[in-house]
Amino acid sequence: MRILLTGIDGSGKSTAARDLTHAITDRGDRAVMLKTPAGRRTMAAWWSRLGRAPGPRLQDTLETVARVANALLHEVRLLRFDGVVVLDRGLTCQLALREARGLPRGVLLPWLERILPAPDVVAHFDLPVDVALRRVAARGTDVETRAGLAALQAGYRRLPGFGSFTLLDADRPAGDVLDDLLALVRRETAGARA
Repeated sequence: MRILLTGIDGSGKSTAARDLTHAITDRGDRAVMLKTPAGRRTMAAWWSRLGRAPGPRLQDTLETVARVANALLHEVRLLRFDGVVVLDRGLTCQLALREARGLPRGVLLPWLERILPAPDVVAHFDLPVDVALRRVAARGTDVETRAGLAALQAGYRRLPGFGSFTLLDADRPAGDVLDDLLALVRRETAGARA
């Protein structure tokens, strides 16, 4: 069973992915958490040190290479894994970034989404941009803008598959979000056994 967590920065995806993986393994089941980052935080630090950032197309190209490499490495790692796969971001997230930047979907990412194993559930972490901004500022590891997060939020909503995502209210305590994720996993694994 695969569950993909999506949402804007500060929505709690990584914390929830870690908590979900621990909750599953703590009950004796197999689970693995795999991050599929695009390297935006690292690249933003590079651009800051250089004093200039590349244009959106070059940024997207670099991020896509990083995210695709991570996704393909995950598939190799999962060849012999039987359990719950918790994906902290995925190729879908890069497509949302493209939407946010006004870039075309392209050919590679949609093709990879068609040929790679699809998640059984896409859990989208939904919360107000202002809340996400406060969370990003509190963790202090990166910088986001209201306009950037709002564009990404709109980018997710414009994705063709967004209507099939399971929306989670991420403006709640982490324990409540975890309970919702565990219920999704139970529902999917019970359906797979039936």
